[in-house]
Amino acid sequence: MSSSTQVRSPIRPPQSSQRLGFLQGVRQSANATVLGFALVSSALLAGGLVGLAISFRNLPDVRALKSYVPSQTSYIYDVKGREILSLHDEENRQIVPLSQISPHLKRAVLAIEDSNFYRHGGINPNSIGRALLANVKEGGVSEGASTLSMQLVKNVYLSQQRTFTRKLAEAILAIRVEQIFSKDQILDMYLNYIYWGHNNYGVETAAQSYFAKPAAQLNLAEAALLAGMIQAPEAHSPFNNFKQAKARQEVVIDRMLTLGWITPQEAKSAKNAKLKLGKPTAWQSSKLPYVTDAVLAELKEKLGAEAVRKGGLRVQTTVDYKTQKLAENTVSSAYKRLRNTMYRAKELQIALVSVEPNSHFITAIVGGVDYKKSQLNRAFQSRRQPGSSFKPFVYYTGFASGRFTPDSPVRDVPMRFRDGGIFYAPKNYGGGFSGAMSIRSAVASSQNIPAVWLGSQVGINKVIEVCRRMGIKSPLQGVISLPLGSVDVTPLDMAAAYATFASNGWYSEPTIILRVTDNQGRVLLDHRPKPQLVLDPWAAASTSSVLSSAVMGGTGKAAYLGRPTAGKTGTTDNERNVWFVGYIPQMATAVWIGDDANRPLGKGITGGQYAAPIWGAYMRQVVKDLPVEHFPAASQFPRPKADKPAPKS
Repeated sequence: MSSSTQVRSPIRPPQSSQRLGFLQGVRQSANATVLGFALVSSALLAGGLVGLAISFRNLPDVRALKSYVPSQTSYIYDVKGREILSLHDEENRQIVPLSQISPHLKRAVLAIEDSNFYRHGGINPNSIGRALLANVKEGGVSEGASTLSMQLVKNVYLSQQRTFTRKLAEAILAIRVEQIFSKDQILDMYLNYIYWGHNNYGVETAAQSYFAKPAAQLNLAEAALLAGMIQAPEAHSPFNNFKQAKARQEVVIDRMLTLGWITPQEAKSAKNAKLKLGKPTAWQSSKLPYVTDAVLAELKEKLGAEAVRKGGLRVQTTVDYKTQKLAENTVSSAYKRLRNTMYRAKELQIALVSVEPNSHFITAIVGGVDYKKSQLNRAFQSRRQPGSSFKPFVYYTGFASGRFTPDSPVRDVPMRFRDGGIFYAPKNYGGGFSGAMSIRSAVASSQNIPAVWLGSQVGINKVIEVCRRMGIKSPLQGVISLPLGSVDVTPLDMAAAYATFASNGWYSEPTIILRVTDNQGRVLLDHRPKPQLVLDPWAAASTSSVLSSAVMGGTGKAAYLGRPTAGKTGTTDNERNVWFVGYIPQMATAVWIGDDANRPLGKGITGGQYAAPIWGAYMRQVVKDLPVEHFPAASQFPRPKADKPAPKS
């Protein structure tokens, strides 16, 4: 402890007037009647404990306290260290070492709860004598005689029932504790374990809750108020009854003065000090609920539900608070604007998720339009058909085969494809055919038939293999209509896969957790990116090139950012789901709009008209502070050798 925080020991009061005060306090407490009774009771106790020890053989082994770790509060932070949520079960607790607890608080607690703590061996004969006399008069247990050691074992091991048997068990266990642990260790455990009201367990969360400061910074007035609460935390809570709490505080200060542990001037100043209260910290709602739900899901998957329940975790997420709020506000504004337009959707929802390409860190995730009404996180828990936003996986597969380039000719004409025992004749959205065109033009105008034809040429199973390498985990069926997005995927699937295009083929496992440590600073999870090249660079660059055309002058032009931008719209049959998934070199984002009951959104609702503007409104705010970067040109990389001759379209 530094010299600036050194305080007088509560056990060795200073010389002169304060030592005199301490001795007077001792003399005043040594009432002849009580002392005589205490001596008798002590003798009886000493002889009786030997026999009682035999009767209490089944008591817990207090040596387990060496490894006992109570439930603690976990804390979740954004990528820059801003707290998002404190998470706990019944016990809101943060353990701190004794050196990080205010000396004022230690002295105040000892003064009011156990002023002879450093002198006794676990039980206090004088206190037992007084309590025994009172209890005999009352005919039951009306007054306790608990030392800090006895209170500790009661809180950890025993019931709160007031019986002679439990009190005797407390005494035996307290003696055992004193034989194994030092006084400082016992005081450390006591201050970190006990209940302080409003679901605060331990002094650190109590200090943060009642005074919005760490336990190390508590002054004498604050420390005395907290010490006074131990006897009846809720009754003496300043949140519940400030007048009662203040009266109890003065009792503690007077006790410290009587013991000679503070001067009269210190007592007067503490009583007159103005108390600035904080607010309850337990059971606070998350500042970013969709983020914390995703974090908890990943924590349970990686560490197990028991580790999450036990707590004490420090979780740094990959999400930036500012970016997340931009995403939430964009979704909220879009919902207010669209709910009347999409009149057929009774349960209209919007989801948005952003992924950083170089790391595949999730930087923002919005699972719906109103978390209070629905906690379902549609960004990673709901699967919907992606429509034409699935086509880039097919076109990439074609480019990677070496047989096709962005300028390769394809035909948008009536075609039939055999799919098992039946024939499938795809149609374009809105009907009609465009005839011969390049792949680039087919992507920009989102024609369906060229995509199905290309899928049949490269093989649907090859397309699925590419999707798996890019991290799409949703089930994919090898049907001929797969290129048109006839399978169900999550917005996170799509954002992470497009992020792999944005990084020109480099992929890491998507995560919303950057790092997890325990309360001792030990690293439990470290998700520093470990990218792998999973795509052919020439084919990936070619895909970005054609997707840039789709934004510059195609169906996705509402998403153009005035800088290199790539992306693809998606609209499913009967307008049940509309999408825009796009990216710049620094970020990929997926936007989905749909109805929870999978009802149509309304006639003519398309991804280009509705999802792309939401994407653009959000991304224009995000890119303000990002430098302009360009996608790699395909000419920088060797074109893959053709696996077979290019077919005639």
